[in-house]
Amino acid sequence: MHKIQARTGMAVIAVLLVAAACGGTGASPAPATPANGGNGANTGNIRIDGSSTVAPLSEVAAELYMDENSEVNVSVATSGTSGGFQKFCSGETDMNDASREISETEIEQCGGNDIGFDNIQVANDALSIVVNAENPLECISVEQANQIWDLESTVETWGDVEGLDIPAEFGTEAISRFGPGTDSGTFDFFTAAINGEEGRITLDYTDIGEDDQAAVLGVQGDVGGIGYIPYSFVQEAGDAIKPLAIDDGAGCTEAILENVQNGSYTPLGRPLFVYASDFALARPEVLDFLRFYVANSANIAETAGYVPMTDEQQAEQDAKIDQLVGGGA
Repeated sequence: MHKIQARTGMAVIAVLLVAAACGGTGASPAPATPANGGNGANTGNIRIDGSSTVAPLSEVAAELYMDENSEVNVSVATSGTSGGFQKFCSGETDMNDASREISETEIEQCGGNDIGFDNIQVANDALSIVVNAENPLECISVEQANQIWDLESTVETWGDVEGLDIPAEFGTEAISRFGPGTDSGTFDFFTAAINGEEGRITLDYTDIGEDDQAAVLGVQGDVGGIGYIPYSFVQEAGDAIKPLAIDDGAGCTEAILENVQNGSYTPLGRPLFVYASDFALARPEVLDFLRFYVANSANIAETAGYVPMTDEQQAEQDAKIDQLVGGGA
């Protein structure tokens, strides 16, 4: 974890999402628990941008907070993790949702603009390689996924992929690829995990930008379709598409809650983060919102449909929060 303390005497405080039951996206939020000082007296605007994967968590938090603090406007945009960090490190936003850790280049940008920050893991997530519901495939190896997605891929049909357990007649189906754009942390994570280098990918795919639902619709409408999307979108899509188990050399592993939490879903399991800037946290409405976010983290995770942290992960984040705020002043 990287940390820059850019302003003397100003503590960097981060958001913590504690363990939550994994519920379906679109569930009704439970009543909110007020944060310290959350009495509706705050005013101002809070700007959040970044990952489209993490955004649903922040959107739920924003909705619940504004219900009790009508004079505060919390806006959540989705420029992608990379696009969000560009704004965050320029001081344009208060928080950045991130599906990967901040890069060295972004650290330098923040430091050059005298912006201090830190991160906290907020939830667990899994990327799923998904195919059309009519595809007979159930599992794909990392090497086979690499054959499809690598920059030097020559694969055009499903039969071109070596070692797949599919009927010969399905092998003639042309492969149609759907994936996020280069500003996406999901793009960065997937290409590094599957192709061995961040940003390395075939040019023969449909760029869906930050719209993961577009990948769902693309795969759903094309028998030969394949894409990669976050866990929450798989849960929401239901039977419309088929998530594949992944084989990283230890056998086929499904992206189910238990496997994501215990770390066996490799290499496509990942943590999700929220970054907060020190200058923004000097404002009472931002600090109060972050505390509210923490207090209602279980409700937020359940509503947004993410994989909760384990007890051990939660304890680690609690300890980090204690360290950051010096016992919670």
